[in-house]
Amino acid sequence: MSEPLHILCVDDEPRVLEGLALNLQRHYRVSTATSGSAGLALIATDPPALVVSDMRMPEMDGAAFLGQVKERAPDTVRLLLTGQADLNSAVAAVNQGQVFRFLTKPCDPKSLLAAIEAAATQYRLVTAEKELLEETLRGSVAALTEVLSLANPLIFGRATRLKQHVAALLAKLGEPFSWQLEVAVMLSQIGCIVLTAENNEKLYYGRPLTPTETESTQCVSQISLQLLKGIPRLDAVCAILDAQEYNFDGSSSPRGIPRGEAIPLGARLLKLVSDYDFLEAGGTPPAVALGTLRNRKGYYDPKLIDALAHAKGGEAPGTRGVELAFLQVGMVLVQDVLSASGSLLVPRGHEITQAILSRLRGMAPGSVREPIRILTS
Repeated sequence: MSEPLHILCVDDEPRVLEGLALNLQRHYRVSTATSGSAGLALIATDPPALVVSDMRMPEMDGAAFLGQVKERAPDTVRLLLTGQADLNSAVAAVNQGQVFRFLTKPCDPKSLLAAIEAAATQYRLVTAEKELLEETLRGSVAALTEVLSLANPLIFGRATRLKQHVAALLAKLGEPFSWQLEVAVMLSQIGCIVLTAENNEKLYYGRPLTPTETESTQCVSQISLQLLKGIPRLDAVCAILDAQEYNFDGSSSPRGIPRGEAIPLGARLLKLVSDYDFLEAGGTPPAVALGTLRNRKGYYDPKLIDALAHAKGGEAPGTRGVELAFLQVGMVLVQDVLSASGSLLVPRGHEITQAILSRLRGMAPGSVREPIRILTS
């Protein structure tokens, strides 16, 4: 059996809350709060599937409360229960909180349960559609990156390194790695397809760029953005890519451009790790690379630089070398896999997939440099 849905009931009258809980707790997990502020505090720690709120409450009425619920937990289905059954209350509740049902007191148990059941069905439909969409998008992006990693290992090898930097940073910050940010990071380099092979090689290995090459790389983020803008439901991804070049202090940015923490966190992370990765790939020691970034006053979020310094100060992971015959799906590369002639086959940081494994084992004997170094823990 699936876990019962969580319902939050908010009313300033304890007896009303007791009655609601009594009618609902047989089929749902019920929480209660006697004010809008207390209800918002509960939502912050344990977001409910449904909220049933009274309209007339001190300090914050039901319409204002449900409006806040909509902002903080948009997937939560909202219902209003009130004894003030006038048009103005209904209009306020619909406009501010976009309520699913408007019920009047006293509400008989049968009508209440019917409304709750309808709201629960609505919640399941919305969340199922959202989960399906997210999984479809993530699966599509994974397939795209897999194909492009085989076609151009340099571009997506760098994207893989950026993803690892971001994951380490978020771990230090205690923030989740959302699918939107993961997609933004992995596709942030897709615009590099317009660059020359030499330019992409320099970016991958952190080699100095000529003024012309530097100028050409400045269009990469906008090209990546244009390629993704036509895909539905990637608004958050595009917002990250659109702001990834903004300086934290707003310098050198057009008027009206967000600055500081108004810049999306994903964009601030991507800007920092992109520049750090270029220095590190070129052989700059982590401490020196971090010092270089700190000296670029106003470019980056200082808190993120501190977190990156802590992330790079941990113990180095264990590694070992394996022959191609013993390489397996799921192993993570810690060094580039090169051909006998020195060309890049699979970039470091990449997780071995069945497609990559088949490609490597399908090459002529002796054409892949061995041993191949992998992560052990």
